[in-house]
Order: sequence, then structure tokens, then C-alpha cells
Amino acid sequence: MRIGLRIFLGYFAIVALAGLLLSQVFLAQVKPGVRQAMEDTLVDMANVLAELAADDLQAGRIADGHFAQAVRSLRGRDPGAAIWGFEKRTATYRIYVADARGIVVYDSTGRDVGADYSRWNDVYLTLRGRYGARSTAADPRDPDSSVMHVAAPIRDAAGRIVGVLTVAKPNRVIAPFIERSQTIVLRWGAVLLGVALLVGLLAAWWLSRQLGLLRRYAQAVSAGERASLPRTAGEFDELGRALETMRTQLEGKQYVEQYVHALTHEMKSPLAAIRASAELLEQPLPADDREPFAEAIRTQSERLTLMIDKMLALAAVEHRQRLDDVHAVRVAELLDEVTRDAQARLQGRGQRLEVHFDDAELQVAGDGFLLRQALVNLVENASDFAPASSAIELHAERDGEVAQLCVLDRGPGVPDYATPRVFERFYSLPRPDGGSRSSGLGLCFVAEVATLHGGSTALDNRNGGGAAATLRVPLAR
Repeated sequence: MRIGLRIFLGYFAIVALAGLLLSQVFLAQVKPGVRQAMEDTLVDMANVLAELAADDLQAGRIADGHFAQAVRSLRGRDPGAAIWGFEKRTATYRIYVADARGIVVYDSTGRDVGADYSRWNDVYLTLRGRYGARSTAADPRDPDSSVMHVAAPIRDAAGRIVGVLTVAKPNRVIAPFIERSQTIVLRWGAVLLGVALLVGLLAAWWLSRQLGLLRRYAQAVSAGERASLPRTAGEFDELGRALETMRTQLEGKQYVEQYVHALTHEMKSPLAAIRASAELLEQPLPADDREPFAEAIRTQSERLTLMIDKMLALAAVEHRQRLDDVHAVRVAELLDEVTRDAQARLQGRGQRLEVHFDDAELQVAGDGFLLRQALVNLVENASDFAPASSAIELHAERDGEVAQLCVLDRGPGVPDYATPRVFERFYSLPRPDGGSRSSGLGLCFVAEVATLHGGSTALDNRNGGGAAATLRVPLAR
């Protein structure tokens, strides 16, 4: 099943469920709402009629007095009203009056005069000074035959309750209004549901189209065809650009060309020196003259070997996504190991390594072997630029939640043009003593190790001359 169809079906299910629940809530509220409005009207009417009937009830002429005549006239009146499209031609009220005992003394229909209504809620509660109302089915077998009764107290001049007037109205009178409201709710609900589904269909089509464009582009690239990045929008545009970047890297338009070009350039010089020395050694030469050429071959071979070793080490680090062996590394022990590894190199140039740290218990989190290699590279790089018989300083200190490991020298420093590129692969500077350039991989290796540890690197000039290389690594928790 295509993802566009899945999105549409999921959206359809959500909208349908929401529409069903919403319509049910509306429909469930229509009938009670209309009945509540009718009850409010009946309350007002019952209280008005109770005031009008008070004199006749107290005078004992409730059955044939002015009140009874007015009610009889009401039953014969034609309202001639049109209520929101529904005509009203007759009054549909029933009015009855009960005395203080709950006995019906007046009934507009004339059927229950003399009946005892004292047990009905409308009469029973009103006689006790409470709000009295009830809804009772005229036919127990027909639930739609319910009649709403609302009562109001009849009081004498002293405020005592002397009777109850009840106004009754069949609920079926308001049934047309309820049915019409429900019909309108259902109709507009169906319209909204249709609009929502149309929007969902368009959204699903748009998403499916965007994904289809990217899918066809990826398939064309996989087949080796020439394909241009399709025009997409939003997150799909970002995804397309990511695919294009990945494609560029896989095809080697940047990474492989730069790597191979720099590598061949770096290897060309030692290979040319080896070839020239070998050609001269093929000729008959005195022993004293042969020795310099043999030394040149050995030196350039070692240079090539070192370059290959560093390339392998750098490749191993570059392809690692995370550290597999993370543990607490004591910085004091790490600096001791770096001192031993760099000792022979420094002694050959008459240099010395001065180690400084304030906290012997300082620990960092990471891979001790990689950290040691990175620091050794920094020390060797400083040795290449530092004057002979000078001191190279190695400092370790706490800086917040990281350990700051600095290698300082008093060489010529870093030229301004080289500062942004010193950590690039194969980039190197000429040595002050005229020696050959390095492989240009040492500082790049240091930067990769720092990244693996969640740290950072920097190479800046010192005040008073020289350079300061810094490796920042998070502390062990």
C-alpha cells in the first residue's frame, strides 16, 4: 500500500471519528437545549398566571371568574403566528389550579377537577416553597407523549401559599423544531466532513507526489542515469538536498578528487628523490659518494611509510561513528606516556618537554590510546617548528566541565593565511630549518580524535612568539 493511500486512510479515519463524535454531541444537546428554553418560558408564564389567578382563588370563583373566562378565550384564539417557518394556529397549553391541599379546583380541559394532585412533583414541591416541575408521559406506552409541567405558587396578601398554578405543554409541540435543528446539524456536518476529506485527499496527493519525485530521483541515481534534483518544498526540499549531497560524496566529486590529488602530490616528491638517487647508484661511484644517495633513499622511504601509517590511522578514525571503549583516563598518566613516546624525537633535536599540571587526580572520559596519539602528534608538530635546544611545554588544566591540554612552543608561529586551514587533510607548512614538509595528516588526526570525544581543537599564536595547540576533552563523570 502506497504511503499516500495510508496517509489518506489514516486521515479519513480520524476525521470520520471526530465528525461522528461531534455530531453525536450536537444531536445530544439539541433536544435538551430546546426543552430547557421551553421550560424557561413556562416558568415565566406560570408565575404571571399565578398572579392573575390569586384573587379568583381566594374569592372562591376560580372555576367561573375572570381568570377562567380569560383562559377559555385563549383556547378559542387563533395566534396566526409563523415561528421560524412553522405556523401556530392554536394554543397548546393546559392550565390547572390546585388548592393548599393539592386538590385540583380548576382545569382548563375540565377533566381532573376534584382530583388529588398533592403527590405530583409540581404541586408537592411548590406547596412547600420549592421549585416544582415534572415531565410525565400522557401514554406510558408512548415515550414521545411526555408533557412538561411547570408550577408557580399562588399567594395571599400576607405571602402565604394558598394554592398552585401549573402550566403544562406537550413536548411533541417542539418536536418539529428539534427535528429541523438535527437535520441542519447533520447536513452541515456532512458538508464539513466532505470538505475535510477533500483537504485530506489533496494533502495525501501532495505528500505522495513529493515522495514520488524523490523516489524516482533516487532510482535514477542508483541506475547511473543523469538526473537533476526535483523541485520540492519544505522538509522534502531539505531531504532532496541531503540526497544530493550524499550523491556528490558517493560519486567522489569532492572527497575522492581532493584526497587523491593531495595524496599524489605529497607522494610525488619523495618518489622523485628515490628515483633520482637510485639512478645515480646504478652508476659506478666511490663509497663515500654512494652513502648520501643511500641515506636519501632511506629517508624518503621512511617518509612514505610514515605518510601511509598516518593515512591508515586517520582513515580508521574518520570512519568511526563513536567511541567503543570509553573509560576514565588519568591525565597525569596520559602525559607520562606522551613524554616517553616523544622522548627520542625530542632528544634528536636537543629539545626537552616540560609538563605542567595542577590536579594530579584530573580525569577525562575517552579512549586513552587515541588521546595519547593525538597529543604525540601535537608534540611532534611543535618539535618541527620549535628551535633546536628549546623547551616545549605541555600543560593540563581544568576549565569548567572539560580538560584543556595545551602544547606550547617558541617557534615562528602560524601565519595568518594558514590559521583557517591547519586542520585540513594534507595541509602543511614549510619547516623553519628548511626540512621537508610533513604529511599534513597529524593535525587532521587530532581534530578527528577531538570530535570523537565530543571536544574541540585550536591552534593559535602565543604572545611573545610561538604557537599554542589546544585539545579540549570532556571530564570523566
